[in-house]
Amino acid sequence: MTMRFLVAVLLVFLVCFLRPIQDSDLVSAQAREQSKSKSKPKYACPMHPEVTSAKKGRCPKCGMALRLVKDKVYAPAAVSTAQNTPADMSAFSSSRIPDVRVYDQNGTQLSFYSDLVKGNTVAINFIFTTCTAICPALTATFRRVQQRAVESGLKVQLISVSVDPTTDTPERLHEFAAKFKAEPGWTFVTGDKGEIDSLLQALQVAVTNKNDHTPMILIGNDRADSWTRAYGLSSPTVLLKVITEAADLK
Repeated sequence: MTMRFLVAVLLVFLVCFLRPIQDSDLVSAQAREQSKSKSKPKYACPMHPEVTSAKKGRCPKCGMALRLVKDKVYAPAAVSTAQNTPADMSAFSSSRIPDVRVYDQNGTQLSFYSDLVKGNTVAINFIFTTCTAICPALTATFRRVQQRAVESGLKVQLISVSVDPTTDTPERLHEFAAKFKAEPGWTFVTGDKGEIDSLLQALQVAVTNKNDHTPMILIGNDRADSWTRAYGLSSPTVLLKVITEAADLK
């Protein structure tokens, strides 16, 4: 009886005390593993957050540089995807657009707001002539948008602002515009780097590295002071719809 009693006590001890300790050790091990996993850097595309990597690089979809994800949930701020409704820009106003001195592809000096934006429906994208990633696609899309706008009788001022004004002289922009068969009503813009930088800052698209420039298009109706953004690699049909809706505002 004594031996059986001792065995029973030992079994109770093993079940009641050792198992919780083992479970606790398992939980601690899992926590350490999760903590270790979280400490690993993760990079994601600002435009395509589903594209992630453990290393720096470029997005295979749009060519933008992958950026370090610091938060638990990564989402691009105030941007839209190709098929989504353009991001809300209710806080943006025409009054934010500076009237800086710029030059078009023909070398003509212009005041950005007064000569290009004031009173117009506009679509503005951001490119540079030596870009081999998204710029050719953005510009080709603008070309198709212009063609369809002309066909439908939609009046819109297209503006392509160089994010590399030091390299992109009016002459270079002229060659670039000719390559994509830009017609009147589509202005390519460059200028003094300081003034272009201030313009990009005001339009909320300034970047430290030109290769990280946004594939966003800024679309606005200055008369109605209504502005929105659209994804620059959307289909011309999608973009034309957004521009038409902007133009119809009173």
